[in-house]
Amino acid sequence: MKKISNNIFLIMLIFGSLITISANSWLGAWMGLEINLLSFIPLMNESKKNLMTSESSLKYFLTQAFASSILLFAIILMMMSFNLNWMNNNFYELLILSTLLLKNGAAPFHFWFPGVMEGLNWINGLILMTWQKIAPLMLISYNINYNFFLITIILSMIIGALGGLNQTSLRKLMAFSSINHLGWMLMAMMNNELLWLTYFIFYFFLSMSIVLLFNNLKLFHFNQIFNFSMMNPIIKFFLFLNLLSLGGLPPFLGFLPKWLVIQNLVETNQLFLLFISVCLTLITLYYYLRMSYSIYMLNFNKNSWMLMNQFNNKNLTLILTMNFFSIMGLMIISFIYLIL
Repeated sequence: MKKISNNIFLIMLIFGSLITISANSWLGAWMGLEINLLSFIPLMNESKKNLMTSESSLKYFLTQAFASSILLFAIILMMMSFNLNWMNNNFYELLILSTLLLKNGAAPFHFWFPGVMEGLNWINGLILMTWQKIAPLMLISYNINYNFFLITIILSMIIGALGGLNQTSLRKLMAFSSINHLGWMLMAMMNNELLWLTYFIFYFFLSMSIVLLFNNLKLFHFNQIFNFSMMNPIIKFFLFLNLLSLGGLPPFLGFLPKWLVIQNLVETNQLFLLFISVCLTLITLYYYLRMSYSIYMLNFNKNSWMLMNQFNNKNLTLILTMNFFSIMGLMIISFIYLIL
């Protein structure tokens, strides 16, 4: 019964996002966001005994409800301004943009995102990092304010890079990584609408491959990485390369979307923004390398206090296939391009 209800809520979650994307009015888009929110809360709260999950779902609900209230207020103001020319259009545009960025967890409205991620399981965390961003990002793409965007992009990259440096929780680290990637998506959106969608698809795939690996290994903190890594060299190798791919290191698949954005920035002569984004990406690479160091360099035999963790072979083939494409994807795409 619980599985059936979860499937219904998942369908409603997807349905809510599709309503927002296909809506031809702001009110319809707002309604889709609300359906999406009310469908995700029960999915987050599936374990009633877990207090951290309950705290995360409450924190998420309060933040999203606050953002939705301001969004509805801004929509009403916008409708009134069409009839009464008493307000500057920039005011409600910035108000709408701010609420959508708050819903997405972009800096400087990111305060709720790492805390909520910490209380979720990996599957719900994946939904929050990927699917829950689609609808707000589509609405943001209709309402671009260059100066405000520039501030948000730089802040998202700085907080995403520096916030992950002192983290010992893998979920919080993935949350800060998501904030950093969101900065790249907004930067792509500022110049080319198709480019940010391409970046998002790659990010979705890379996040899914690494989160499924973490979920099956039951990894939530850094010290747990020592546990499994020394027992299965194949999984250890895939995890190591996946982290580098998510960080955008060539020649892995994660480098391709960043490469496309960098190429676009060079073509539009936005060299200052390019310099900042590349420098901050190097910082994110540092904490991915720190995780990789934990996987490869620390000796399992010296950590006798760790409990053994057996890998769940149920989804092994799917996960390893996804990981293979995550690692070798850029080379495969380049090979196909050369043939064609």
